[in-house]
Amino acid sequence: MSGRAGETPNQTPGLTLVSREGKPYRFDPGALCLELTVTGGPGAFARYEVLHEPADLIAWAGRSRLPEGLDLTVSADELERARALRDALFLLAADRAHGRPLRAADLDVVNAAAAGPPLVARIAPDGSRGWALGATGTHLLSTVARDAIDLFTGRYAHRVRECGAHNCFLLFVDTSRPGRRRWCAMEHCGNREKARTHRARHTPANPNPNPNPNPNPKPN
Repeated sequence: MSGRAGETPNQTPGLTLVSREGKPYRFDPGALCLELTVTGGPGAFARYEVLHEPADLIAWAGRSRLPEGLDLTVSADELERARALRDALFLLAADRAHGRPLRAADLDVVNAAAAGPPLVARIAPDGSRGWALGATGTHLLSTVARDAIDLFTGRYAHRVRECGAHNCFLLFVDTSRPGRRRWCAMEHCGNREKARTHRARHTPANPNPNPNPNPNPKPN
């Protein structure tokens, strides 16, 4: 299956996600490899799977921070390997965010994908940037995996984080200068958690700890 991976230019990095309430919000995970982790995940996160067929991976590439205009062909086998790479990246990023050792099995998946040839950029006669013809899912996965290696071994490796909201597990790298990013998106989890904290702070404590609503019931 083939298709155009970018129909509109990506003016700013990040993805548009939809909350449980159906409200769209912008989430920038800070790295190409972490953009792939929003497509599903291992274990309980499999219920969020969106990579069901090759066209779905092509569509993801078009929404990602990759430059537009990528003409991509993806096979069923490459789609399966994309899901395996995604799950490994999810686990590695979560381990990094929580200060746990990175597991060898997950690193092997990333290293195997990175060993393949990556996407190749080219310059057109008019000076614009484009992509070499013949791009495949294998090229895409190699590019994503190499981005992950750069992230987990680079200057921001210690800034890979999980959203600070109590019920959000989105992963991002904090590239801000102060390094104090806590939320996947301020407009989403940031505002919700601030409202939640405010409600908890201003909710009066129950003056009557007795669970019986009638402390003096009449005798039978």
